[in-house]
Amino acid sequence: MTQASLKPLERRRPPSVLPGFGLTLGYTLTYLSLLILIPLAALLIKASSAGWTKIWDVLNNERTIAAFELTVGAAFIAALINLFFGFLLAWVLTRYRFPGRSIMDAVVDLPFAMPTAVSGIALAAVYDSQTGWIGRYLAMVGIEGSYSRLGVTIALTFIGLPFVVRMVQPALADLDREVEEAAHSLGASAWTTFWRVLLPPLLPAAITGFALAFARALGEYGSVIFIASNIPSKTEIVPLLIIIRLDEFDYAGAAILGSAMLVLSFVLLLTINGLQWWTGRQRRERN
Repeated sequence: MTQASLKPLERRRPPSVLPGFGLTLGYTLTYLSLLILIPLAALLIKASSAGWTKIWDVLNNERTIAAFELTVGAAFIAALINLFFGFLLAWVLTRYRFPGRSIMDAVVDLPFAMPTAVSGIALAAVYDSQTGWIGRYLAMVGIEGSYSRLGVTIALTFIGLPFVVRMVQPALADLDREVEEAAHSLGASAWTTFWRVLLPPLLPAAITGFALAFARALGEYGSVIFIASNIPSKTEIVPLLIIIRLDEFDYAGAAILGSAMLVLSFVLLLTINGLQWWTGRQRRERN
């Protein structure tokens, strides 16, 4: 018997569950680096190479600050609207059966499939203050549906709705109806059942949908430029300002604005993911 055969069995490496894990991991990291990490690093390097004076001049600008305020504010309001109405829509599609339900379920995905320019043209046709189907009636009461901050919020709400619906809908479908019926049989009211039984398991999915809708709205460009008049310091969003810098051959300025959006998006998503982790932990502790 050789000495190698006398080695303790516990020193031998257990077989991998996934054959070729090292190779697939290498391909994954390479793919991730080429498509995401390297381009983002190049963007940050390009922005930092401009110097702190250039960075301060670009960011500490009245036009830039107004664009960031509008972009972040409108995206946040649109995500909140989508969180409420997307939750209701997911509830209706999951809990009720009615004629045309399948069509309505398919229509929810239209903002995913439609080019953003087509979405912008459609929204402008509906909410135009002079000829729009809805916008002309809003104009009668002094509300401008297009070429205004409201128009920006409408466009961001339109493109963000599917994210909330598609995150909440499967979570709602997986809920055990017997738990809900047990709460009713024990005398809990409809509101108490929703608040104490249904909402806690749905909250992580709802927060994720809100985060995705918010992140999507931050970078939206095509649908907004058709419904907002793109007036500097009034209805101009950051993605449009980046395009303007590129048209002016100010590549450093565009990189600085893009890097600021990148950092902002990362911080906001990290915060929301932390909140989602905290809500999930609280739910596990209650259980």
